[in-house]
Amino acid sequence: MENLEFSSTIGNYRDLPNFNAYAKQYTLLTQYYAISRAGSLLNYIAMIGGDTFGVKDNFSTLVIKASSLPDQIEQSGRTWKTYQESMPKPCYLQDTLSYVLKHNPFAYFDSIRNNPERCQHDMVPLTNLDTDLQNDALPNYAFIMPNLCHSAHDWYTDPKCTIKVADDWLGTTVNKLLNYTPLKENSLIVLTWDEGQGNHGCCGMDVAGGRVATILISSLAKAGFQDATPYTHYSLLKTIETAWGMPLLGHAADPQMVVIEAPWK
Repeated sequence: MENLEFSSTIGNYRDLPNFNAYAKQYTLLTQYYAISRAGSLLNYIAMIGGDTFGVKDNFSTLVIKASSLPDQIEQSGRTWKTYQESMPKPCYLQDTLSYVLKHNPFAYFDSIRNNPERCQHDMVPLTNLDTDLQNDALPNYAFIMPNLCHSAHDWYTDPKCTIKVADDWLGTTVNKLLNYTPLKENSLIVLTWDEGQGNHGCCGMDVAGGRVATILISSLAKAGFQDATPYTHYSLLKTIETAWGMPLLGHAADPQMVVIEAPWK
């Protein structure tokens, strides 16, 4: 989801009833921070690369020649996909009115965008999610990105794209995942926001991307639990890599970026 601070989301039952219901029912990380306020792209790249690689804003044309989480996932024998809402076709590398490249970090890594077979198979429109759920073919790692309206990005510029509309979309999508049998026993669904509305942070970062509400939905996590440990997007990356026994990328290896451990039963 896009661009709302913790204080704008948690407790906002009018606009975000589904999100707040999940926060109450599952695990809420109350001190989770984004990486940068310089643009969504920096935060998304950080989530899968462990660094921002010199990207300064949302308009970067930089193609990153570095290892990423998808590389590690494949090397470990696992699978991944990103499902991007309103993407016209797989491996689409241009903006539309609803789909923007800055919300798709996978498109910036050379090993993905310049590998046609890989890009076509794993960087796909959100419509593919229903097919994969029906065919029992969800990958081990799925990154689901709503479009500009359903991510709450455009709530202040488009009267049809209210925060409530984004929350309705979220509820529908999460319910699809919760009804997928393999996800009920040994899995994790993470709901998070790319950045907040301030530049405060934690974990040694003097200037960061604000505090954002992050929810963990899992039968392996404590129900109705709040974890006040300071975390960042790098912490989430580190947690995934640690859980799957993979090397730590970039700032995920920094000792102040701690693994998310407290919520687990």
